[in-house]
Amino acid sequence: MSAHTPTRTPGVLPRATVLDVVRVIVLVAALASLVLWGLAVWTLPWNLVVAIGAPVVALLLWALFLSPRPVLVVHPFLRAAVELALYAAVTVAWWTMGQAWIGLGFAVVAIATGLMAGRRALS
Repeated sequence: MSAHTPTRTPGVLPRATVLDVVRVIVLVAALASLVLWGLAVWTLPWNLVVAIGAPVVALLLWALFLSPRPVLVVHPFLRAAVELALYAAVTVAWWTMGQAWIGLGFAVVAIATGLMAGRRALS
């Protein structure tokens, strides 16, 4: 074991960092954005279908590839591609609602946190 590797107790998760909290906030903002997009852009009954379906698909992608304990462990570059696709979808959703600056702000924050988390995971 190297000097930089902390000892872990089996069954106990490591403490959450500020980056972990920001990533959760980004995920919740993404899900809320997709619900809002479904309700605002689509007409009845599709607005309900999209408002429920889009966040469910995003949450499934997160659980499969991006969660701290993903169902499918894939190459880090594929994981990053899935994360970028999810963030791009939310950004486009904001743009289609006529809120390009909110979409751009979300993209900057989401990609920055994703890059920092990816670097931490690779080190």
